[in-house]
Amino acid sequence: MPSALAALLFLGLSLSQGTSTQKQTLSKPVIWAKPSFMIPKGKRAVIWCQGTHKAAEYQLHFEGGLSAFKRPESPGMLNRVKFPIPSMTSQTAGQYRCVYRSGELWSEPSDHLDLVVTGLYDTPTLSVQPRPEVISGEKVTFRCRLETATSTFFLLKEGRSSRPRRRYGNIQAEFPMGPVSTAHRGTYRCFGSYNKHIWSFPSEPVKLLVKGDAGDTTFAPTEHTSSDHWDSYMLTTETQFQEDPVLWDHNAQNLLRIGLLLLVLVALVWLLVEDWLHRKKPQERASRASSQECRRFRAQRALEK
Repeated sequence: MPSALAALLFLGLSLSQGTSTQKQTLSKPVIWAKPSFMIPKGKRAVIWCQGTHKAAEYQLHFEGGLSAFKRPESPGMLNRVKFPIPSMTSQTAGQYRCVYRSGELWSEPSDHLDLVVTGLYDTPTLSVQPRPEVISGEKVTFRCRLETATSTFFLLKEGRSSRPRRRYGNIQAEFPMGPVSTAHRGTYRCFGSYNKHIWSFPSEPVKLLVKGDAGDTTFAPTEHTSSDHWDSYMLTTETQFQEDPVLWDHNAQNLLRIGLLLLVLVALVWLLVEDWLHRKKPQERASRASSQECRRFRAQRALEK
């Protein structure tokens, strides 16, 4: 019995300490940009930051320094704030992070958001070798060239899940690709840049057509390549973020620990009561035996008289 009581007490103290420690930790927020992480010069952008539903204040940090702070207008399960950028420039392009406060505690910083401004330099040219129509299994090379001297080139495939590929060069850079498959079909553009946050105008589109297996006798087209489509693409491409992310709520974890702690306390009380009853029964039997002995003694004395 003592060992069981000690074990329950140890479990209860551990849960209580875990609950107290958990309250000192806040999950990091999520940060993303609208309409895209690439914003043309002079266009409007909005940076969003989302924390837990109890977030009372948000801070936006730009290149390591505090840029702005804001309080949520209507706190709730989807607690988020927005930081507008009225006109995108080279001064507003860079790396952003955000944090939030709940009570007296501040969260961990969010992941980095690299916000890019485009349209700062001349327009590069993009070509694909050996040809834009190839068979699955062949290799191709995209060549991006910008007459204005630069240091970095980016190749981007149109699509929501596309991530830029980076190569270094003064006037030209090559992007080898392959062996290609039908998954490489698509429309590509390239950019020139002096750093990863300030890009040139986009090149004219180059469509890569890949013939599939032996039964595929045509080069299936992909997206059309009009400038209207590129504008639409710019309005829909985002950093990889889900509109309604499942942010871990530590309150649920605390409630679970409190519930387990209550169960331990109930079990502890039950064991104490059972131990008390177990100790009480021998005392009652001894008391009854003593009473019976006393009555027998008195009866014997009465007969002797």
